[in-house]
Formats: sequence, C-alpha cells, structure tokens
Amino acid sequence: MFKYLSIVAIFLLIASCSMSQNVLKQVSLSQNSKLSEVFSNPEKYEVQIIYSRIIRTDGAVEFEDYKYRVDAEAYFYPASTVKLPIAVLSLEKVNELSEEGIDIYKSTPYHLENDSINHSIANDIDAIFAVSDNDAYNRLFEFLGQDYINAKLKSKGLAPVRISHRFSGEGSGDTLTKQMIFKTENGEFKLPVSNNAKADSLMIHDVIKGVGYIENEEKVDEPFSFAFKNYFPLETQHKLMKMLFFPGNFPKSKNFHIEPEQMEFLKQAMATLPGEAGYDEQEFYDSYGKFFIYGDSKERIPSHIKIYNKVGYAYGTLTETAYITDEKNNIEFLLSASLLVNQNGIFNDGVYEYKHLGIPFLAELGRELHQKELKRKK
Repeated sequence: MFKYLSIVAIFLLIASCSMSQNVLKQVSLSQNSKLSEVFSNPEKYEVQIIYSRIIRTDGAVEFEDYKYRVDAEAYFYPASTVKLPIAVLSLEKVNELSEEGIDIYKSTPYHLENDSINHSIANDIDAIFAVSDNDAYNRLFEFLGQDYINAKLKSKGLAPVRISHRFSGEGSGDTLTKQMIFKTENGEFKLPVSNNAKADSLMIHDVIKGVGYIENEEKVDEPFSFAFKNYFPLETQHKLMKMLFFPGNFPKSKNFHIEPEQMEFLKQAMATLPGEAGYDEQEFYDSYGKFFIYGDSKERIPSHIKIYNKVGYAYGTLTETAYITDEKNNIEFLLSASLLVNQNGIFNDGVYEYKHLGIPFLAELGRELHQKELKRKK
C-alpha cells in the first residue's frame, strides 16, 4: 500500500514539475474568457506561440524556449510582420552601397521615377513601425528587390522564409523593381533596377483556406489560395528578434552588417509609439501597433514598458513578434504569436473578429506571461 502511494506521489510530483515548466501549457488552461475561447479550439484558430525567458548569468545570455503548436509547415499569412526584415536589410544595404563608394545614408533623400515626392530610408523605417505604413514598405521593397531579400535572409540562417510581393496597389506582383533616384552630395545616383525571379507556389500545409473569397466585389465560392503570398513562419520571426537583440548568441558571420548608431535607430523605431512619432493620438493610439499586454486598451502605455515589435493583420490573421522589457521590475522576455479569426471562412470580405476576439487574446497572453515573469523575479 505504502509502495503504491509512493509511486503515485512520485508520479504526481513529476507531473507537477512538468506542468510548472510548461508555461504555455499553464496559460492555455486559463479560465480567463479572453484566452479560453481561443485555447478551447486551437486548431480552428490556428494558434501558434513561442515564448522565451531570458536568463542572464555573468554577462552571458541563455534562452528558455516554450512553444505551443508551432509548425513551420502550417501556413499563416504573415501580413505586415514581413516589414521587420525589410527594414533591417535596408540598413544593411545602405552600408553595402557606402562600401562601394556610393555616398548613400539612411537620411539621404530619394524619389521614385515619375514621382517628385522625396523620401528617405530612415523616414520609411519610422513609418513602418509607427503606423505600419504600406507605401513605406513598398518603397523599401523597390530598394531591395525580392531576390536580394531572400538571398540575404538565407545567408543569415533565417529560414524557412519567402518574401514575394509588395502590399496592394499597382504592380504588387511585378518582378521588376522601380527606378530609385538618390540625391547624394555628389549629385543624383540612380539605383540599378533589378528583375527578380517569380515566386514558386508554396508546397506546405494549409495554403488553401476557407470556403470562399471576395474578388472584384464579387464572392467566389472556392477556398482562397495563399500559395504565392509571403511566407514568414513564427520560428523564423522569433529567431530574427533574438538575432537583433542578442547578436552575441549567434556567429559573427550571421550578424547583420549594421552600425551601432543604425541599430539604435532601428530599435528606437520599433519601440516608438505613434504619438511620439507625430501621428494623431486619437486615431493612432499607443497600442495601435502593440497588441501584447495593451492591445485591447486605448490607455497610454507606461513609460517603463518598452515593446520592440512588429504586428501584422490581414485576411483574419493576427501576428506579433516582440521583445518586451519592464525596466521598473527588471523584466525582459521574447514573445511571438499568431492566430486566425475568420469565423465565416470568407477571405477578403473585411469581416474578421479582430477587436472582440483576436486582439484581446494577444493582449491577455502578454499580460499572463508578464505576470509569470513578475512572480519568477520574486
């Protein structure tokens, strides 16, 4: 009898330890309605989550990674999260051009052919993170080109990934980049255009979704194909965040060729709130592009909380990848998550459950993990 009880006790102890270690499993069992509706049917909502605790010891950094239903073969539309690698690679390309003797900097004015409006790489990056500006992304897409983007990401060990298109507008699927003219100190410099390879069809799970879609204001009663869309799996997103904020944990050959001042600029842009960037705070409130912890509130984000992130939402899919710090409580962690909230299964109809289901889920997920970090620090 005692032997039997001892075995049971040991089993319960092991189970208890396992549960305490599996943080995301704990969160998935939460009774909070903002979480439970989604976690009660994770397959329907295509939930994927990665959470990394950051352990600092004697100057070294280690990660405790926790994953929930993460699968690079299970496709989700990454939407604006692809703007993050495009911003990073644009700074790297500026340096490459400089090394070739072309005096282009992130602040150098440029305009597109047949367009008189001046822009700069720095302003485009600011707009990408402050309000997720699609036009700014499209211009940086012209600056880089698909082939350069994908080759560079692969060379850094960031895979799988495939960036294949601009966002909306004329020429969104064009493989030829537009002419960019920079106004350098030595006169105009015309960046050579590039003709890029056409994207192949993605051969992974779940690229065909739903029961219908809207095209040219007409409903098509067929599943919607994402086979030629951008592909940026959660693990690749999460790894990119690690590489940006903890480059010492990766081989120097894989680090981004970005100057310290440029990296500081990039990180500041990632954390800057719309009002701090000069946008109307009534329209672009603090959490406009910060879903974790604060997404379901329009209140101001406390100054001691910094969220270095990129969100994406389109076709009913919500995604965020972030490095979150709480300076007052000496907390830091990495969090990436994605879910689909498209109850009617119709894509491109604009009818998605972002506000009452998707964003509250991501906000509460961030709060739960922030609370667990607080408890861990005590």
